[in-house]
Amino acid sequence: MNITEVRVNLTDDKDDRLKGFCSITIDGEFVVRDIKIIEGRGGHFVAMPSRKMGDYCKNCGGKNHLRAKYCNNCGEALASSRIKKDFKGRMRLHADVAHPINIKCRREIQDRVVAAFKDELQKSKQPGYKPVELDIPEEDVPQIV
Repeated sequence: MNITEVRVNLTDDKDDRLKGFCSITIDGEFVVRDIKIIEGRGGHFVAMPSRKMGDYCKNCGGKNHLRAKYCNNCGEALASSRIKKDFKGRMRLHADVAHPINIKCRREIQDRVVAAFKDELQKSKQPGYKPVELDIPEEDVPQIV
């Protein structure tokens, strides 16, 4: 795997642990977006893109997020026992959309993203700083026919 580009967009809230979002391009052909850069106790680390998990109401079939106590559609009370827990006993509320398969890949991604984050942080202190654009302009996206 060759990470050919890393784009970092810093967040505005200096008091929050979430310090920015980034996208990485792999081999100049595949993009992973919405990787979070988080400040932890041991330094900065990355969190892979994820989605909120949900389930369906047994009464009406409406979809609800796992923390909901009542159905969004019919108002039926939802069982609190429907939330699955991880191996540490914590509630699993999100599922990864993309993630590295092994520790070597995770380290490579984290090292490149954290280095790019630190570079972007330094650039942001310069006069006239303009944040990078994470999204590709629509005219640059190849059309599939």
